[in-house]
Amino acid sequence: MTKFAVLAVTVGVLAWAAPVRAAETKVELKSVHMCCPGCAEAVDEILKKVEGVSGVAVDQKTRTARFIATDAKAAQKALDALAAEGFHGDTGGAKDFAFKDDSGVKAGQVKSLTVTGFHNSCPGCVKSFREAIKDVKGVTGDNAKSKVTTAEVTGEFDAAELVKALNKAGFHVKVKQ
Repeated sequence: MTKFAVLAVTVGVLAWAAPVRAAETKVELKSVHMCCPGCAEAVDEILKKVEGVSGVAVDQKTRTARFIATDAKAAQKALDALAAEGFHGDTGGAKDFAFKDDSGVKAGQVKSLTVTGFHNSCPGCVKSFREAIKDVKGVTGDNAKSKVTTAEVTGEFDAAELVKALNKAGFHVKVKQ
Protein backbone atom coordinates (compact mmCIF):
# COMPACT_ATOMS: atom_id res chain seq x y z
CA MET A 1 0.00 0.00 0.00
CA THR A 2 2.89 2.37 0.76
CA LYS A 3 4.36 1.97 -2.73
CA PHE A 4 0.94 2.73 -4.20
CA ALA A 5 0.58 5.88 -2.08
CA VAL A 6 4.04 7.13 -3.07
CA LEU A 7 3.25 6.46 -6.74
CA ALA A 8 -0.09 8.24 -6.50
CA VAL A 9 1.49 11.29 -4.82
CA THR A 10 4.31 11.37 -7.39
CA VAL A 11 1.89 11.19 -10.32
CA GLY A 12 -0.29 13.88 -8.73
CA VAL A 13 2.66 16.23 -8.19
CA LEU A 14 3.92 15.70 -11.74
CA ALA A 15 0.48 16.31 -13.19
CA TRP A 16 0.08 19.48 -11.15
CA ALA A 17 3.56 20.77 -12.03
CA ALA A 18 3.34 20.00 -15.76
CA PRO A 19 2.79 23.13 -17.85
CA VAL A 20 -0.63 23.38 -19.44
CA ARG A 21 -0.14 23.63 -23.17
CA ALA A 22 -2.85 24.86 -25.46
CA ALA A 23 -3.58 22.70 -28.46
CA GLU A 24 -1.83 23.73 -31.62
CA THR A 25 -4.05 25.06 -34.37
CA LYS A 26 -3.45 23.90 -37.92
CA VAL A 27 -4.60 26.48 -40.43
CA GLU A 28 -5.19 26.08 -44.14
CA LEU A 29 -6.09 29.21 -46.08
CA LYS A 30 -7.46 28.72 -49.57
CA SER A 31 -7.98 31.22 -52.39
CA VAL A 32 -5.21 33.55 -51.24
CA HIS A 33 -4.12 36.01 -53.95
CA MET A 34 -0.83 34.65 -55.30
CA CYS A 35 -0.58 35.46 -58.99
CA CYS A 36 3.20 35.25 -59.09
CA PRO A 37 6.20 34.05 -57.07
CA GLY A 38 6.51 37.54 -55.57
CA CYS A 39 3.01 37.37 -54.10
CA ALA A 40 3.66 33.87 -52.72
CA GLU A 41 6.94 35.06 -51.20
CA ALA A 42 5.17 38.02 -49.58
CA VAL A 43 2.57 35.70 -47.96
CA ASP A 44 5.37 33.41 -46.76
CA GLU A 45 7.35 36.31 -45.25
CA ILE A 46 4.30 37.81 -43.53
CA LEU A 47 3.35 34.53 -41.87
CA LYS A 48 6.90 33.70 -40.77
CA LYS A 49 7.12 37.02 -38.88
CA VAL A 50 4.06 36.29 -36.71
CA GLU A 51 4.91 35.17 -33.19
CA GLY A 52 3.40 31.77 -32.44
CA VAL A 53 3.32 30.68 -36.10
CA SER A 54 5.50 27.89 -37.50
CA GLY A 55 5.50 25.30 -40.25
CA VAL A 56 4.58 27.83 -42.93
CA ALA A 57 3.98 26.29 -46.36
CA VAL A 58 2.81 28.45 -49.26
CA ASP A 59 1.74 27.00 -52.60
CA GLN A 60 1.32 29.55 -55.37
CA LYS A 61 -0.15 27.02 -57.81
CA THR A 62 -3.04 26.07 -55.51
CA ARG A 63 -3.21 29.56 -53.89
CA THR A 64 -2.99 27.90 -50.48
CA ALA A 65 -1.12 28.89 -47.33
CA ARG A 66 -0.76 26.45 -44.44
CA PHE A 67 0.74 27.04 -41.02
CA ILE A 68 0.64 25.88 -37.43
CA ALA A 69 -0.30 28.38 -34.74
CA THR A 70 0.33 27.82 -31.06
CA ASP A 71 -3.34 28.62 -30.47
CA ALA A 72 -6.35 30.38 -32.01
CA LYS A 73 -5.04 33.77 -30.82
CA ALA A 74 -1.82 33.30 -32.81
CA ALA A 75 -3.85 32.13 -35.82
CA GLN A 76 -5.91 35.32 -35.63
CA LYS A 77 -2.73 37.42 -35.46
CA ALA A 78 -1.55 35.71 -38.64
CA LEU A 79 -4.80 36.49 -40.45
CA ASP A 80 -4.67 40.09 -39.23
CA ALA A 81 -1.08 40.41 -40.50
CA LEU A 82 -2.08 39.08 -43.93
CA ALA A 83 -5.08 41.43 -44.10
CA ALA A 84 -2.90 44.41 -43.14
CA GLU A 85 -0.80 43.65 -46.24
CA GLY A 86 -3.85 43.30 -48.50
CA PHE A 87 -4.24 39.51 -48.61
CA HIS A 88 -7.43 37.59 -47.88
CA GLY A 89 -8.27 33.88 -47.82
CA ASP A 90 -10.88 31.27 -47.07
CA THR A 91 -10.44 29.74 -43.60
CA GLY A 92 -12.85 26.91 -44.33
CA GLY A 93 -15.33 28.10 -41.73
CA ALA A 94 -12.95 28.05 -38.76
CA LYS A 95 -14.78 29.00 -35.57
CA ASP A 96 -11.97 30.48 -33.47
CA PHE A 97 -10.40 32.82 -36.05
CA ALA A 98 -11.44 34.63 -39.23
CA PHE A 99 -10.60 37.49 -41.53
CA LYS A 100 -12.32 40.52 -40.07
CA ASP A 101 -14.83 42.41 -42.15
CA ASP A 102 -13.16 45.77 -41.71
CA SER A 103 -13.78 47.01 -45.25
CA GLY A 104 -16.24 49.69 -44.19
CA VAL A 105 -18.47 48.84 -47.14
CA LYS A 106 -22.18 49.53 -47.03
CA ALA A 107 -24.52 47.42 -49.13
CA GLY A 108 -26.34 49.23 -51.89
CA GLN A 109 -25.98 50.48 -55.42
CA VAL A 110 -23.14 52.88 -56.21
CA LYS A 111 -21.77 54.42 -59.40
CA SER A 112 -18.19 54.27 -58.19
CA LEU A 113 -16.28 52.85 -55.27
CA THR A 114 -12.68 53.42 -54.29
CA VAL A 115 -11.02 50.45 -52.63
CA THR A 116 -7.63 50.59 -51.00
CA GLY A 117 -5.06 48.52 -49.13
CA PHE A 118 -5.05 45.49 -51.41
CA HIS A 119 -1.87 43.67 -52.40
CA ASN A 120 -0.86 44.91 -55.84
CA SER A 121 2.80 44.43 -56.69
CA CYS A 122 2.81 43.57 -60.38
CA PRO A 123 0.77 43.54 -63.62
CA GLY A 124 -0.43 40.05 -62.64
CA CYS A 125 -2.04 41.52 -59.54
CA VAL A 126 -3.93 44.03 -61.69
CA LYS A 127 -5.06 41.22 -63.99
CA SER A 128 -6.26 39.20 -60.97
CA PHE A 129 -8.04 42.27 -59.57
CA ARG A 130 -9.86 42.76 -62.88
CA GLU A 131 -10.75 39.07 -63.11
CA ALA A 132 -12.26 39.30 -59.63
CA ILE A 133 -14.53 42.25 -60.42
CA LYS A 134 -15.55 41.38 -63.99
CA ASP A 135 -18.50 39.24 -62.89
CA VAL A 136 -19.90 41.77 -60.42
CA LYS A 137 -23.15 42.83 -62.07
CA GLY A 138 -22.97 46.44 -63.25
CA VAL A 139 -19.19 46.97 -63.05
CA THR A 140 -18.00 48.69 -66.23
CA GLY A 141 -14.41 49.70 -65.44
CA ASP A 142 -11.59 50.46 -63.05
CA ASN A 143 -8.38 52.45 -62.90
CA ALA A 144 -6.18 49.83 -61.19
CA LYS A 145 -2.46 50.26 -61.89
CA SER A 146 0.44 48.03 -60.96
CA LYS A 147 2.08 48.85 -57.61
CA VAL A 148 -0.76 51.19 -56.61
CA THR A 149 -2.89 49.84 -53.75
CA THR A 150 -5.91 52.06 -54.41
CA ALA A 151 -8.33 51.78 -57.33
CA GLU A 152 -11.66 53.23 -58.31
CA VAL A 153 -14.24 50.84 -59.72
CA THR A 154 -17.03 52.34 -61.85
CA GLY A 155 -20.42 51.33 -63.19
CA GLU A 156 -23.66 50.81 -61.30
CA PHE A 157 -23.21 47.93 -58.87
CA ASP A 158 -23.70 46.77 -55.30
CA ALA A 159 -20.71 47.92 -53.23
CA ALA A 160 -20.85 44.95 -50.85
CA GLU A 161 -20.86 42.51 -53.78
CA LEU A 162 -17.72 44.12 -55.15
CA VAL A 163 -15.90 43.75 -51.83
CA LYS A 164 -17.13 40.16 -51.51
CA ALA A 165 -15.78 39.34 -55.00
CA LEU A 166 -12.37 40.85 -54.18
CA ASN A 167 -12.18 38.95 -50.87
CA LYS A 168 -13.09 35.73 -52.66
CA ALA A 169 -10.21 36.35 -55.09
CA GLY A 170 -7.80 36.76 -52.17
CA PHE A 171 -7.66 40.55 -51.91
CA HIS A 172 -8.37 42.24 -48.56
CA VAL A 173 -9.70 45.75 -49.22
CA LYS A 174 -11.06 48.74 -47.42
CA VAL A 175 -13.48 51.24 -48.86
CA LYS A 176 -12.12 54.75 -49.09
CA GLN A 177 -14.69 57.09 -47.58
